[in-house]
Amino acid sequence: MATSTPQRHQLIAKAVLRQPDDVAGTSALLWQRLASRLSPVIGEGGFMALYLRSLHVARSEHGWLPLHDALPCGAAFTELEQALRRCDPAQAAPASTALLCGFLDTLILLIGELLTTSILREAWGDDVENHAGTELPK
Repeated sequence: MATSTPQRHQLIAKAVLRQPDDVAGTSALLWQRLASRLSPVIGEGGFMALYLRSLHVARSEHGWLPLHDALPCGAAFTELEQALRRCDPAQAAPASTALLCGFLDTLILLIGELLTTSILREAWGDDVENHAGTELPK
């Protein structure tokens, strides 16, 4: 099922806020799960290229996000989590959402919405919109 860009961005924002007191941890987990599903398709280098581009774009509005060269996914997500923990959740959530939205919007341009949605559902579960404020499924 296709979603509009605003709907997709709302779903991403809800996913980031599943545990409002731990935006940093939730965000890192979302990235880890996305990388685990997407890296086998495009490689870790391809994943990190998209991540770094999205990070660069998100930094235009959230200049405190970490700036680094290509790192292994785990190290990059640790840096992101640490940066998100240093600020208030009200500031961290929009930054995390912007980063994920930028990444997924670019991915849709590259591989299409249907495949991106399928990968996202595999990574995050198909009921993202129904569980805002709850723990991510294991």
